[in-house]
Amino acid sequence: MEEEIIRQFGTEFQNIEEEIGSVIIGQKDLIRGVLTAMIAGGNVLLEGLPGLGKTQLVKTIGKVLELEFSRIQFTPDLMPADVTGTSVMTKNVDGGLGMEFRKGPIFSNIVLADEINRATPKTQSALLEAMQEHTVTSGNETYPLPEPFFVLATQNPLESEGTYPLPEAQMDRFLFKLNVTFPSKSELLQIVTSTTTGEPKEAKKICGQDKLLQMRQVAREVPVATPVAEYIMDVVLKSHPDYAEAPDLVKKYVRFGASPRGAQAIMMTAKVYALMAGRYNVAYEDVKAVAKGALRHRIFLNFEGLADGVTVDEIIEALLV
Repeated sequence: MEEEIIRQFGTEFQNIEEEIGSVIIGQKDLIRGVLTAMIAGGNVLLEGLPGLGKTQLVKTIGKVLELEFSRIQFTPDLMPADVTGTSVMTKNVDGGLGMEFRKGPIFSNIVLADEINRATPKTQSALLEAMQEHTVTSGNETYPLPEPFFVLATQNPLESEGTYPLPEAQMDRFLFKLNVTFPSKSELLQIVTSTTTGEPKEAKKICGQDKLLQMRQVAREVPVATPVAEYIMDVVLKSHPDYAEAPDLVKKYVRFGASPRGAQAIMMTAKVYALMAGRYNVAYEDVKAVAKGALRHRIFLNFEGLADGVTVDEIIEALLV
């Protein structure tokens, strides 16, 4: 890969990051994580308390990347057809009757699934095909979704009433799970000041669809040395309690380990981190930088782990040693 391409990738990524950061105050790690996952071509689950700017972040990313954006507010009465669309009876030009598929809000580049865990499992499952195959099937017809396509979902970690935990199969289809942290005192003051005086700042377009797809292709071409690839496989394998070389913490507290998608997620996003650092090969520090986002929703604690207050992030740190 030419050095100029690598330098250009880093510059473009930084410009996108800075423009989003001019509207979304703080949350630098979160912004970087979401952009990394999107360039890698994956979906993101954002978990955090209400009012921390999750929805505003997704809207801002859509503007900066000039992507078509739609928002779906997930509620217990939301039906699958409200997400994917439905077939309706129409009258043809010759007066006959026929069926026509009316596309739902999922036919967009960025779909914000707001409070996704408030919808029933039946409605949540309507996203499975779209997230993995980038298609929607209705009746005997399959319709492709626009490219690039991303599902950015949010959920509140505290509320339990009126919520339906996401099934493991759907969690596995999110490339990253990112925690939205509470801002510091200085960041909170800046947020309150900027939103209560004058006109709110509007994000500008920095990168279009074609450029984003080009950056994704560049990232896919980054080589991964055999020792680094084996390290990634070891991290995923050691997350399973029945694996002989698993750490004692895993054997004691983990019920299920990460799936092969976890290894794919680490490898793809580590390539993006390598390019951001101006390198044309993946290093161990790139793997460690993306491991928590890629694995924290793919490792499930047993009852003892939950009772002892162990966090999945602590388990992942033990895997990276």
